[in-house]
Amino acid sequence: MSTEIKPNASLTRKIFAVIVAGLAAAYLYGGVQLISAGGSPFYAISGAVWVVIAVLYWTHASIAQSVLVSFIVATLIWALIEVGVDPWGMLPRLSIPVTLGIFSLLLTFQKNSIDKHSRFACYSNIAALGVIAALAIVGFMRFGWESNPQTIETQIKTDPNHGNWLHYGNTPQGTRFSALDQITPDNVKSLKVAWSYDVYEDTPNGLQVTPLKVDDLVYLCNSSNLLVALDAETGEERWIFDPKVDLKAVPFRSCRGVAYYKAPEPVEECQERIFTNTVDARLIAVDAKSGKRCTRFGNNGEISLLDDLGDVIPGYYFYNSAPNIARDKVVLGGLVADNQYWGEPSGVIRAFNAITGQLAWAYDVGQPDRIGAPPEGEIYTPATPNSWAQMSYDDTLGLVYVPTGNATPDYFGGLRRPIDDEINSAILALDIETGRRRWVVRTLNHDVWDYDLASQPVLVDIPNGDDIIPALIQPTKRGELFIVNRKTGEAIGDIEQRPVPQSGSVPEEKLSPTQPFPTGLPSLAGGTLKESMMWGLTAFDQMWCRTKFLQARYEGTLTPPGLVPHIQYPGYLGGMNWGSATVDESTNILITVTNYMANYVRLVTREEADAAGAIPMGDKRPGIQAYLGINAQAGTPYAARTMLFMSPLNVPCQQPPWSRLTAIDLKSRQILWSQPLGKGDQAGPWGIKSYLPLTVGVPAIGGAITTQGGVTFVGATVDKRFRAFDTKSGKLLWESKLPQSANSTPSTYFSEKSKRQFIIGAAAGHRSLPMGSKGVNSVIAYALPSSPGS
Repeated sequence: MSTEIKPNASLTRKIFAVIVAGLAAAYLYGGVQLISAGGSPFYAISGAVWVVIAVLYWTHASIAQSVLVSFIVATLIWALIEVGVDPWGMLPRLSIPVTLGIFSLLLTFQKNSIDKHSRFACYSNIAALGVIAALAIVGFMRFGWESNPQTIETQIKTDPNHGNWLHYGNTPQGTRFSALDQITPDNVKSLKVAWSYDVYEDTPNGLQVTPLKVDDLVYLCNSSNLLVALDAETGEERWIFDPKVDLKAVPFRSCRGVAYYKAPEPVEECQERIFTNTVDARLIAVDAKSGKRCTRFGNNGEISLLDDLGDVIPGYYFYNSAPNIARDKVVLGGLVADNQYWGEPSGVIRAFNAITGQLAWAYDVGQPDRIGAPPEGEIYTPATPNSWAQMSYDDTLGLVYVPTGNATPDYFGGLRRPIDDEINSAILALDIETGRRRWVVRTLNHDVWDYDLASQPVLVDIPNGDDIIPALIQPTKRGELFIVNRKTGEAIGDIEQRPVPQSGSVPEEKLSPTQPFPTGLPSLAGGTLKESMMWGLTAFDQMWCRTKFLQARYEGTLTPPGLVPHIQYPGYLGGMNWGSATVDESTNILITVTNYMANYVRLVTREEADAAGAIPMGDKRPGIQAYLGINAQAGTPYAARTMLFMSPLNVPCQQPPWSRLTAIDLKSRQILWSQPLGKGDQAGPWGIKSYLPLTVGVPAIGGAITTQGGVTFVGATVDKRFRAFDTKSGKLLWESKLPQSANSTPSTYFSEKSKRQFIIGAAAGHRSLPMGSKGVNSVIAYALPSSPGS
């Protein structure tokens, strides 16, 4: 039986053919580029097939739809081979064929009648599309979920803080665990906003603070160092302290927390005090009840952290983590501006008397035997590794644990001295009384990846048969978890020295042939990237990412930087960043947020950097400033261009998930469960929201907390949500939408007024995250409508 085509159907087929021909040209162009880089030929083959299909539709050939359906099936098989039943992996591979398959069905239905061949092709098309839809549904139902069910015993823990949150990590050990148990997996869905407080903020770095709670007050700071005390029950403002920071010369600033101290003996003023360190490098003490300066501390309530550092350019030195309180001392490191020039301020660690502000000791790796300040005319050793992350403290052992970074600049270490590599990207155990080093464990031998330790060490006692191991767990940006005996620094499990890539680096560099890899806990590094893991929202930006990946140097983890672009994975966001990890002390379950975002890095010759105008931050000459393009690394032969590895549509070049929430049973030392963290509805090309509430695992910065009630709370993600998970199973129990992303670590406390447990966190966005946001900066507290049993 002949088939007659309507005139408008004929025109539609020709338009469809032209569209297919245009897509074919794009496939061919991108596919040939990919083949020239040594990649998959499938895209170029696809382009050739699309040309054939375009001709068939233009000539009204009856087999056009059959060929299209056959190619959809072939593409599906190829996608399953490359990525399995991974819906996000299948998206760029199948989105165009599926869309064209749907349009081909519409074209078929425009005919006056359908012959047997067209009917068979139509049914085959429907079946193929149905299979793809079913695979997508199954894939989304199980996307990224890993589970290793185990029997977890629970032990009841007492609350040493009596319902308060007294330290950045709740205790000096940094476990971020609360023995409060009013909120449980059964009632957490009833949480409501109890109060919120909008914090003035004018920086794209957002509100990163973890609030403290002491008695009936909540304490917090913003990145301009305004210090605020709020009523813990109502959120009503009690007092504000403004340190009058000069922000003009401070391009990067943040305040992740404040410290609470109560003098053990009566003092004339400020029996209880709040310490805050400012972005213009001052340490300030105020009365915890009134917010007034503690005038007997230092000089009218403050001391300068720039003393004995030499000439410091404004904005190049400050401390953004919360001050660390240990045995009536305030212990501080310092943040040094990344990648500006060799010879930046010293990474000295200092302790000050919490009552008077006098220097108690200083640890300067360049002068390891000197306890006090440098003699007149000298300064602390410049350009040594610094510590900007939160520290931990064990009072029984009398040790403060200091996580360090690498000596600046990050991506070229040819000028570093033996003393720099001695403590770079390491955990230092310092004696709290003298500041002398007891032991050191390096997480890298020579760090040229900006893998400085951003996470607070977590101190936890781990059952080991009939014994208890006093452990220290150090999360890293590499995604590795180092675990050592915190008394001796000896590895629990082992730390293996493994060969790492050497090729491609510049001749002036002095790479280490091996690097340390811990075996005591599972690696969360994300494995080794390969071409098939490159992603995009469409086949075209996926081809671009695959080509760029193959054109860059990548020999696996710790591929060193050089003059040819290289892929760094995980990137400088982590792995595990300053959100660190939490340990439920009642179950010995560790939970952490990990990022999986690659960086695209290239060293730039000094001549090229000078020609581009790359100059250190704060230099008055016109040029490209750091954080906006090329990092100057002045005083060395090379500058560095670093960026997230993103597609032309401004989405990550490797397929989701880009973050995960993972639980590890510390008794068996196995992953208990792991799942992607966050939905994709707030993300999309060029920052345009997709509004698709599907789990994708979005970029995240921030940490989680655990409670004896069996609930884990976390914000961190760019999808502007705050979530609660069952600690043992990983099941999502509750989520609440936020005005901005909560790139901080929450805290929890108990209010005696209403007898309720509160969960409190900051929501403000962060510029470092793709798809991040900024705007209203709020602290939001949640609680049950009423206390159970009331």
